[in-house]
Amino acid sequence: MARLNVVNPEKATGKVKEIFDGPLKGKHFNLFKGLANSPAALNFYLAMGGALKDAALSEKEREAIALAVGEANGCDYCVAAHTTLGKMAGLKEEQTLGARKGRVEGDAKLDALVRFATALHEKRGYVSDDDLKSFRDAGYNDGHVAEAVACYAQNVFTNYFNHVNESDIDFPAPPALS
Repeated sequence: MARLNVVNPEKATGKVKEIFDGPLKGKHFNLFKGLANSPAALNFYLAMGGALKDAALSEKEREAIALAVGEANGCDYCVAAHTTLGKMAGLKEEQTLGARKGRVEGDAKLDALVRFATALHEKRGYVSDDDLKSFRDAGYNDGHVAEAVACYAQNVFTNYFNHVNESDIDFPAPPALS
């Protein structure tokens, strides 16, 4: 059960109501209902996500990062959400599972991305020259590096918020890892 107030979108007022009636219309997930305790925090999340929609990294690639980071941080809410969203973005079930494990078999480029995101997490950003080389050798460039770090940061924010809030999961449970 959520530890913070759950903002009911139908009863929201002011800026929060504008957000729920605008960019979050029809997307009244528990993460957003918790973040809505602060219009600034909710706008921060939306601004990060909005900026990344223009990224060179595809939605599928961004979802793979989200799954790798969510699993690494033990965020059950985000793993459930991004398993669903990842499939909608074109990830196959075995790719969602692979991203969560930090390795995607059968897709060398996606595997390099997930490995890079995992290295970011494990090394707290202090990736090695070899990590960068492997990422670039898979076809990514320095712009992709910057976007991967931005995507990582967005997901750490939601992971940690969900840990603090203990947000109730409103997505189907993901498959168990073997």
